[in-house]
Amino acid sequence: MGVEMEVSGDNNTNWVPIMKKRMNILGKKMKNFPKITWKTIWKVGKDDPRRVIHSLKVGFSLTLVSLLYLMEPLFKGFGSSAIWAVMTVVVVLEFTAGATLCKGLNRGLGTLLAGSLAFLIEYVATESGHIFRAIFIGASVFFIGAAATYMRFFPYIKKNYDYGVVIFLLTFNLITVSSYRVDNVLRIAHERFYTIAIGCGICLLMSLLILPNWSGEDLHNFTAAKFEGLAKSIEACVSEYFRDEEQQKARENSSDLEDPIYNGYKTVLDSKSFDETLALYASWEPRHSRHCYRFPWQQYVKLGNVLRHFGYTIVALHGCLQTEIQTPRSVRAMFKDPCIRLAGEVTKALKELGDSIRYRRQCSPEILSDHLHEALQDLDNAIKSQPKLFIGSKNNSNKLALATIGIQSGALNSRRVTLSSVKTDTSALLEWKSKRGSTNENNERKSLRPTLSKIAITSLEFSDALPFAAFAALLVEIVARLDLVIEEVEELGRIAHFKEYNNSQDDDHNVVVDIEKHAMPLRNELPTHAGD
Repeated sequence: MGVEMEVSGDNNTNWVPIMKKRMNILGKKMKNFPKITWKTIWKVGKDDPRRVIHSLKVGFSLTLVSLLYLMEPLFKGFGSSAIWAVMTVVVVLEFTAGATLCKGLNRGLGTLLAGSLAFLIEYVATESGHIFRAIFIGASVFFIGAAATYMRFFPYIKKNYDYGVVIFLLTFNLITVSSYRVDNVLRIAHERFYTIAIGCGICLLMSLLILPNWSGEDLHNFTAAKFEGLAKSIEACVSEYFRDEEQQKARENSSDLEDPIYNGYKTVLDSKSFDETLALYASWEPRHSRHCYRFPWQQYVKLGNVLRHFGYTIVALHGCLQTEIQTPRSVRAMFKDPCIRLAGEVTKALKELGDSIRYRRQCSPEILSDHLHEALQDLDNAIKSQPKLFIGSKNNSNKLALATIGIQSGALNSRRVTLSSVKTDTSALLEWKSKRGSTNENNERKSLRPTLSKIAITSLEFSDALPFAAFAALLVEIVARLDLVIEEVEELGRIAHFKEYNNSQDDDHNVVVDIEKHAMPLRNELPTHAGD
């Protein structure tokens, strides 16, 4: 008993410093909480000042619809149905004008159709007996509910009118079922429709007339900014690949944890649903341009698809920096200048494409200039000037055969191998073969040790150039895919009637659009799909 009390006392003693430490940590967090909160508030507004404006517009709209409750004459006219105006503003008023128009018109159209159909069913039901009326209302609710829900699965309905169908179902059931017990259901429906119309009208007024945020403009700017991000990724990736050891160590010791390569292409790869949502909302917006043609918003979506496939090649290029087997820096230095020059020409072309979209003009006729072809030729000549790195000597075939035989024999007769180091010739394989032991044959056929695979690869004379060959091939693939991007940009310019290219017009533009400014801020304001 005494021993138990002693142990319990020791445990209590050990908990004291732990609790003190936790309390100190909690105190520091509470002390820093106001500072962190203010930094977050400031950062959210600084990233996109339109958020502050939108918040003020929502607050002002809610104040207006609250007058239906606060002012006695208005409350007598609408009664408790005024709360539907408040609910409408909360649900309908979105960040962009297109999103507000989509949800507002869906809500108004759904309410109007549901009310009309409910009045028709109520008129038929009142002409029958009390029992038949209940059966008729129940059957109507069943068939209308099932049919409307099934229509939500139609691709066109789900894309454009899903929210309106939901409001239709809600309003229809409320009016139809309430009519069985309430005599003045017609008056209630009228008041509800008027208050919803007032709420939608205030939302449309705020979205369209007071500092509007256009979904089409956001999609246009976001598409133009993608080119800038891809260009930065390619430039940073090639620079990182040819960085010397001192620069590499300095970068690893720096406090900057952000990867410029990943930050450049990540938004492009994740932009599919974002592009489609913006294009859908933009199709609801009125023409706010001096031109009368229809804006080709779906062409922006097609261009986004091409840019994503272009970005996949950059992802593969980025992966070359993190492979297990790397080309020595001395070998990389032989091809540094042509690779950097080729990447620079591709970057220049991407920036020109982005500027052509941003300023709504045709691409420069020299988008694929002779400099790009010269850079490709220089890289080809540099590779041809070092044939031994890529072709190897005459003994390579014998070494490859010995490596293969050693690996196959080892896979059949050994289960576990321990190597002090990875050697760069077949002697490592022969040494391993002499040390193998006899074990169960079935277990040894299951897998090939990565260590042995690495020995087989590094035993080849041209292994040093293999990783660089993959890197160079991806650079050439980027140039090839650049043609597809140029074709889509030219098609967009033709359909959207962009103005002709003029060498002197770029001097008048000082707009700089960052990809994070047009990508991440809007992701929090837009619903995930049109039906939200």
